[in-house]
Amino acid sequence: MPAATSAAAPAAHAPRPCGEFDLIRRYFLPPAPPAPSGGGVELGIGDDAALLAPQPGMLLAVSSDMLVAGRHFFEDADPAALGHKALAVNLSDLAAMGAQPLAFTLALALPQADHAWLAAFSQGLLALAGGHGCPLVGGDTTRGPLNVCITIFGQTPRGQALTRAGARAGDDIWISGSLGAARLALHALQGRITLPPATLAAARQRLERPAPRVALGLALRGVARSAIDLSDGLAGDLPHVLQASSQAAGQPLGAELDEQALIGLTAPWAQEAQEEQEAQPACGKSALDAAARLQAALAGGDDYELLFTAAPGARQAVLAAAAAAQTPVARAGRVTRAEAAAPASIFLRAASGALRPLPAEARGFDHFAA
Repeated sequence: MPAATSAAAPAAHAPRPCGEFDLIRRYFLPPAPPAPSGGGVELGIGDDAALLAPQPGMLLAVSSDMLVAGRHFFEDADPAALGHKALAVNLSDLAAMGAQPLAFTLALALPQADHAWLAAFSQGLLALAGGHGCPLVGGDTTRGPLNVCITIFGQTPRGQALTRAGARAGDDIWISGSLGAARLALHALQGRITLPPATLAAARQRLERPAPRVALGLALRGVARSAIDLSDGLAGDLPHVLQASSQAAGQPLGAELDEQALIGLTAPWAQEAQEEQEAQPACGKSALDAAARLQAALAGGDDYELLFTAAPGARQAVLAAAAAAQTPVARAGRVTRAEAAAPASIFLRAASGALRPLPAEARGFDHFAA
């Protein structure tokens, strides 16, 4: 997940006295305890631990993500959007595993108990949770620098989980939705590029309120061979699939990516920007050329789309799964056999058919290298 340069400090609100448990009760406790589901949450907030009961034959999928102010989001980020994104990035991990959400926990550090901020944050968080049937079942709160950490739980049938290790040579590489808009918004908010207002608003929505592809992940069970969610950029995340699958297959694997297909995956925001730029020629031009769009697709990060592989014979099944999930998908390349000396190597294929290595500047985000 790309870093966000810290912006202005949050607006000050005069806090009313509020203890830790009052804070939890006021903003995060459901009005009535949920009834035992028989296949999900048996006991939620209010005890020393939650009790979860996956359905028979299911495996428990568990993932955690931490969002740190000034590193993952601007310190003056809209709290409702932050609440949404904090859960969305975890739901995206479950989507990549083909797992149905069950529940989540929240660990939240706050500089102070700001009631307006907490009300908006919890609204954004719990609205998305309700939409996915994924209740908050516990966590922790403390005073400290703003930090949001969520652990999410899901379930998937034994033998049907999507993992990074199933890709095979010859597989198609597919990507959901579109790429690059979140990068576009981040660079605009950092002052690195200028965008027309409507384009910035749409791109900022992708940055701050990503849509986790849970329905697609579920529909791809038994269809896709491998999957990963694109959080750190295509160029950073695809190698994880190639490395895991190479080890599982016992042979080095690489990939060829279609340049035109990748540029096409930026079309939704690029077309909007083009239309606005025609009315405001001083804005947006640098973000519209093919090279910039290709770079955004490869190294954008924060897209939270699914990258998955499937056998060429499964193309109709992939399209049927995408239609059932109401999520667009596009073929973007294929898995190849790689040289033993260059495992997980990625090449770009131009419209002419010529191949070139992935450019050095097209690299994914790394928290400790950035």
